[in-house]
Amino acid sequence: MALIDSYKSVRMRTEKICEPLIIEDYLPQGALFSSPVKWHIAHTTWFFETFILMEFLDGYKVFHPSFNFLFNSYYNAVGQKSIRSDRGLMTRPSVSEVFAYRAYVDAAMEQLLSNSNSQTLNTLLEIGINHEQQHQELIFTDLKYNFSLNPTYPIYKDGFNLVGDHNREEGYLKVKSGNYQIGFEGDGFSFDNEHGRHTVYINDLCISKALVTNGEFLDFMEDGGYQRHELWLDEGWSWVNTEGITQPLYWKNRDNAWFQFSLGGLIPIDKNAQLAHISHYEAAAYAEWKGMRLPTEFEWEVASKDLKWGSRWEHTSSAYLPYPGYKKPKGAVGEYNGKFMMNQMVLRGASNATPEAHSRSTYRNFFHPNTQWQFTGIRLAKDE
Repeated sequence: MALIDSYKSVRMRTEKICEPLIIEDYLPQGALFSSPVKWHIAHTTWFFETFILMEFLDGYKVFHPSFNFLFNSYYNAVGQKSIRSDRGLMTRPSVSEVFAYRAYVDAAMEQLLSNSNSQTLNTLLEIGINHEQQHQELIFTDLKYNFSLNPTYPIYKDGFNLVGDHNREEGYLKVKSGNYQIGFEGDGFSFDNEHGRHTVYINDLCISKALVTNGEFLDFMEDGGYQRHELWLDEGWSWVNTEGITQPLYWKNRDNAWFQFSLGGLIPIDKNAQLAHISHYEAAAYAEWKGMRLPTEFEWEVASKDLKWGSRWEHTSSAYLPYPGYKKPKGAVGEYNGKFMMNQMVLRGASNATPEAHSRSTYRNFFHPNTQWQFTGIRLAKDE
């Protein structure tokens, strides 16, 4: 598919995701880590305007002089930005004006892409397309979190829950010790944090073919898992007690029956479905309870070719750090990944909220260990 067609397809999908929403759904920001839908659809447009149109389209005039301040996220190189916690306070510009902004930028992008084919432009365009796909996933995760704060449990779309997957395999995969190559190589898009292909040594291990299910995690809860300090990392134990965590995010107990909130509304817990929305702290505590461990990101990558993955982002025991020889790209795009390589943990795979074709075995997602609102799950490993 030509890049201009990929661009149009991705932009249309973002708007398709928004079709079930009413105007009021675009505005809330339920927590610092979540952003309003309106901000997502404006920010992804800002990316193309700021990094491509202003640089490559002669005579381009920005849609609105305040939008760089309002819709920049963390790019210090392109100027000041609004405070993240204030995104939900921006009732203006209106939703209709933000969609007009998207249409304005899309028209300018089509004009540019019809008359230019520089390699630098194409590289930035690929980053922008993948960046918007990341925000498509964030629209689902942020919208779900914001909806969950409403005691009437709003429905995004009937039957659209993203948490009903069952495992298709059981048992364990054996991985033999040896030297393995880690990191991206070949054609196609990849992010800079996947680069620096290098050799790692892995000891013999077994890795589960199945993800932990709701029923299995319920056994952990019923065995006092959230009350047993010996199972938890010290920071995790502090988090559990400070935040009053007693169950996975979105789980609700009603008359001694467990339910979970989904984008399809409040639904009964399916004990055979894969667990979702679990933090690294909870994943590590569960692994300790089972007498097992989380795989490293390198073990996961080596095993991935023989595993069925893609329904949940999978926790690893690896800190988010640069690969050998990693160098941040020059300019503002260099702020995309490298500056976050501190105090975060790597997740591998993809989730049901991840856009099609936006996953690969070398993809390195990363979040702080207390975060739960992504579609995260647990795959266990054990040493041979």
